[in-house]
Amino acid sequence: PRLLVAKMGQDGHDRGANLVASAFADLGFEVVPGPLFQTPQETAKLAIDTGVDMVGASSLAAGHKTLVPELIGHLRDMGRADIKVVVGGVIPAQDYDMLREAGVQAIFGPGTNLVEAAGEVLKLLGHNMPPLEEAAE
Repeated sequence: PRLLVAKMGQDGHDRGANLVASAFADLGFEVVPGPLFQTPQETAKLAIDTGVDMVGASSLAAGHKTLVPELIGHLRDMGRADIKVVVGGVIPAQDYDMLREAGVQAIFGPGTNLVEAAGEVLKLLGHNMPPLEEAAE
């Protein structure tokens, strides 16, 4: 599966996004690292141009409340509502319902187990992942 790791808005903190991108690549995903400071429209265009299955939007500076719904809207307007969007980072629990209503498929906060997150992403994309015991063999 192809995953775009996006950093939209003025949030220049990319350590977590880089860690997620590296871990997902190690787990077999094809990862497209997005540049810092993209607009939601630029992110949607990059997602479409690179043929990703999902966008993982990283947020630390509260931009998730406006940027992520805008991204989902641009994907829909560009005819690619099939590209799923998940969000990671520091997101207050009180914002989860709003993000889900906007179309976010999953929310991953600090301390998320990345192997488990990859399994959830695969399920969202319709792939099956072997149980961790089998994968370790």
